Amino acid sequence: MTTSRSRESRSGASTAGSTRHAGIERDDVVDAALALVADGGAESLTMRKLAAELGVATTTIYWHVGNRDDLVLAVVQRQAERQATTKVRGTTPATRIASAARNIWDNALAHRNVTALASQAGATTLLELPLEIALVAELEAAGLRGEAARDGLRAVLACVAGFLIMAWRREEQVPRELRPAALWAAVDDDRLGEDTLAAMSQPTDLDALFDSTLAAVVDGLLAGSIPPAPRRTRRSPR
Repeated sequence: MTTSRSRESRSGASTAGSTRHAGIERDDVVDAALALVADGGAESLTMRKLAAELGVATTTIYWHVGNRDDLVLAVVQRQAERQATTKVRGTTPATRIASAARNIWDNALAHRNVTALASQAGATTLLELPLEIALVAELEAAGLRGEAARDGLRAVLACVAGFLIMAWRREEQVPRELRPAALWAAVDDDRLGEDTLAAMSQPTDLDALFDSTLAAVVDGLLAGSIPPAPRRTRRSPR
């Protein structure tokens, strides 16, 4: 028979992140799950596979993190915490905003599988929130506040999302005759110059294009910003 004390102990242990069960802690489970996703994608994250990785029973996984949906959110939150340490660099408002925006792009590319997992779970903002907060702080420092800061963030996020679609497009899965290079090579339109048509059938440096597009977005945002008022310094009493 399970006593009330043992039930209370088990209930309290399940909510304590540092409590051990079967020789492991909750952090061990989340870190191992994150490693599985990073290496093999969202489909590799199963309770059975995670339990085998840790050398425990599947019930131990459930005991520590709840169901798979709970585990997915814990994995996303763990990655968000790690990304929160990414530094913003630059000495001008424009370069610092661009740096904060690029941090979102760079982390999404570097951790593609976790980014995809977050998207599937509807937890993209949870994943990116520390980086988004850093970006909004830079927008405010540049004079964009309230709705202007909100729209500035969303403009940058739309830019990042569009480029991620391009970066993750698997052209090898598209029939050769339907690829952009093949389709553009067959275009014959008097409105377009030969040099333009030739360029359209060639690949582009996506990373460089992201930087130039982001710079244009940032310049547009700052064109309507109001320079922040200088901070007042308190006079020391005489």
